[in-house]
Amino acid sequence: MTRIVFLDRDTLPTRPFCFDFPHDYAEYGLTAPDELAARIAGADIVICNKVVFDRAAFAAAPRLKLIALTATGYDNIDLPAAREAGVTVCNVRAYGNESVAEHALMMMLALMRNLPAYMRDVAAGVWQNAPFFCHFGAPVRELHGKTLTLFGRGNIGQTLAGYARAFGMTVLWGERKGAASVREGYTPFGQALAQADVVSLHCPLNAQTRHMIGEAELQMMKAGAVLINVGRGGLADEQAVLAALKYGQLGGAGFDVLGQEPPRNGNPLLARLPNLIVTPHNAWASAEALSRMTDMVEANVRAFVAGTPQNTV
Repeated sequence: MTRIVFLDRDTLPTRPFCFDFPHDYAEYGLTAPDELAARIAGADIVICNKVVFDRAAFAAAPRLKLIALTATGYDNIDLPAAREAGVTVCNVRAYGNESVAEHALMMMLALMRNLPAYMRDVAAGVWQNAPFFCHFGAPVRELHGKTLTLFGRGNIGQTLAGYARAFGMTVLWGERKGAASVREGYTPFGQALAQADVVSLHCPLNAQTRHMIGEAELQMMKAGAVLINVGRGGLADEQAVLAALKYGQLGGAGFDVLGQEPPRNGNPLLARLPNLIVTPHNAWASAEALSRMTDMVEANVRAFVAGTPQNTV
């Protein structure tokens, strides 16, 4: 009987899994580090999202054959240790393209039209006390005719580019910061920033991309430009972004990711500013994306059990 253990079910709030082979299944809402060894000791297959698997974890699970991630990222898994232990690791890919791209587009629209500022004004009674039929406050701008610079040309970036073009925007693909040459179809890093009305980040976080947007880069951007980060916390220097918002260099910022999540110790971008939108890392979590992810995890497990592993990392 195949023993399957899901270690952090609460990170995937969707329907139960359905597997068409004999198995024994257990799930836990969350798993703390000191609970891990006992829960995986007899497991053949582990399903997880963010639980960390290091060498000690693999040593505690001698029967383990597969880790099926409910995420695209796999930085929580020590891959060399997994290979040495003979454990296959697979992830899910492209399940959230539309969900994340739509979230970025929503932020772009809201910030270009200064929706948070107008919602604040209405709540404060400014419109109710206006001398005529409408209230003129923060500037309202259209996406049509504006330039969107994207850093990261993966599935989500490509999907957002399609949405932006449908709104009449010009799309630029920004070259990597510090690149020695510029790839065909890309715009040099500094030029891509300088031409943008909106900059949207869709890169992985690594040594090269950490704080790729800092004070110097924000100064390169047009005054009043909008910055969107639905990629990874740490791509932008959050203190520098806050300062740029306060002093008017940035017209708005929309972040779905922060350097530490959840931000229990605070974060500069938790400030209450009318041109700042922060959402709790849920751009990926539309009902449709959750359903697709569940289907993909099931398919990965079934394929492995059938002897044809897929989406391995």
